[in-house]
Amino acid sequence: MQGDDETGWADRAAPSAGDIAALAEAARAALPEGFAAAAREVAIRVEEFADSAMLAEVDLQDPFELTGLYDGIPLTERSVMDQPDRPDTIWLFRRPILDEWADRGDEPLGHLVAHVYVHELAHHFGWSDDDIAAIDRWWE
Repeated sequence: MQGDDETGWADRAAPSAGDIAALAEAARAALPEGFAAAAREVAIRVEEFADSAMLAEVDLQDPFELTGLYDGIPLTERSVMDQPDRPDTIWLFRRPILDEWADRGDEPLGHLVAHVYVHELAHHFGWSDDDIAAIDRWWE
């Protein structure tokens, strides 16, 4: 049976980092205009996993537990004295996102990426996790 694939999966690959980035860009493009301008100022980066420093920052050890991370100064905490040394960034972690997508089995990948992206973008706007949960009940 070598080379014979009746399932149709032989020529398919897992979604790439570029695919995840394109889904996040689509989520950004779909934002209401009131948020879109500020969202365009935040970089989107896709990596396989969070590095050890990122995991330590959120008190996690298992890299599969972190699907996204906001790195920056929330708009509600900025001052004219702040001199950023890098752009605010939303990090999306491909392997944990794909793992959650596979575990759920009933959610389109684009929806999952959009929810991770919006959750991290909400930190940019200065919303707490409770604020995010009140707005986006999807995680329940």
